[in-house]
Amino acid sequence: MVTLPPTVSGARPLLGHTREFLRDPGELVRRGHAEHGRMFSVRLPGGPGVVLLGQDNAKFFHAESDALRLSIREAYRFLEHMFVHNTFWLAEHEEYLRQRAVLAPQFRGGRVRRHVAEMDRRTTALIDSLPDAGTFEPTDLLGPLVIEIATSLFLGDDAASRFRGLQSEFRAFADGMDPLLPGWVPAPHLLRSHRARDRLRRITSALVAERRAIPAEEPDFLELMANAPLRDDDLLADLVVMLVWVGHETTTGHLCWALIDLLRHPHELARVHDEAFLGRALKESERLHPVTPFLARVATVDIPHETYVIPRGAAVMLHPGVSHRDAGVFSDPGEYRPDRFLTEPASALQAFGGGIHRCLGEHFAQLEMKVVITRLAEHLEMRLLDGDPVAVRGHRSNWPRRPCRVAYAKRLPQFSPT
Repeated sequence: MVTLPPTVSGARPLLGHTREFLRDPGELVRRGHAEHGRMFSVRLPGGPGVVLLGQDNAKFFHAESDALRLSIREAYRFLEHMFVHNTFWLAEHEEYLRQRAVLAPQFRGGRVRRHVAEMDRRTTALIDSLPDAGTFEPTDLLGPLVIEIATSLFLGDDAASRFRGLQSEFRAFADGMDPLLPGWVPAPHLLRSHRARDRLRRITSALVAERRAIPAEEPDFLELMANAPLRDDDLLADLVVMLVWVGHETTTGHLCWALIDLLRHPHELARVHDEAFLGRALKESERLHPVTPFLARVATVDIPHETYVIPRGAAVMLHPGVSHRDAGVFSDPGEYRPDRFLTEPASALQAFGGGIHRCLGEHFAQLEMKVVITRLAEHLEMRLLDGDPVAVRGHRSNWPRRPCRVAYAKRLPQFSPT
């Protein structure tokens, strides 16, 4: 007999935990943790969901994913209306590995480090374009910069100019991340997502076709994609859209939270020119504000775990936001203390995934955030105006909720005596 982990309280007739899962999943998971510890069930329309918390459960989750007993493809089928059917996570396992192999060389250490100069140039140009003083919303300022850096480095300057000003399109595209409504339902947020998808796909399809017709003097990522041994042009276009979109969603959110945390702790902001410290500060913001609300898989077989059985077809989820505040792993888990990672395990962080599905762009994103924050701190005096920011509610990426204004003034140039 299959024995599910215990079910969290508050399930409604028919709908189970669906409304709360969509409205405030963090509160649902925190209640489940308080009631049942690090493993419990929720009731969702498609069947049971099993939530796993903590470092040991994360290792189990990634090991079972690597063994294909937990499927990333089945978990993210709700994205099929946003991409062609065989794009990356939506592909059969062998095809997924083939696509990762095409993308992976672009994110290896030596190649990524060569991107620093362009990251620096784009960030400095943005700062130079600002008035001498004013206010900004971090997502409004940094989101377009993240898109510009990614598109210029991977797709070329022409692509960066075509994607300029399209942050709203990527946000509309992200509205399609609805794990419950089928993609064909004519709901306003899904229609917005489809319009954005079509526009972004037209741009990337044109870029691929043009690069095939006129190769670059020095082959770059776009040329590699244009000539990759993949099956169709729609897939190529969607892979490009996916890379820019995923990088924008996660890096923008993480970068904004890192800046906010440093502004709330000015004594730590003064240390950002120490690269080792800044790396720890980024990890601490990842711990406190993981941008990814859930990592999800679907069980392909019945899987025994501890004293329970996760049944075939169940959704299995990690929730980094709760796991990262585990007092059994992190001392004073609600406190912002970057230097905790001198002694406490960064390996317990879950936001970038693990195993064969670990995020390809992790090191690229970390380097980009270091460059951007260093330059902002160097050139701007900044002050957070809106109290204690919190994350947006719901199941989308956990960006800071607006308003979250930063007042700034440009620093006067420092002149050395001659």
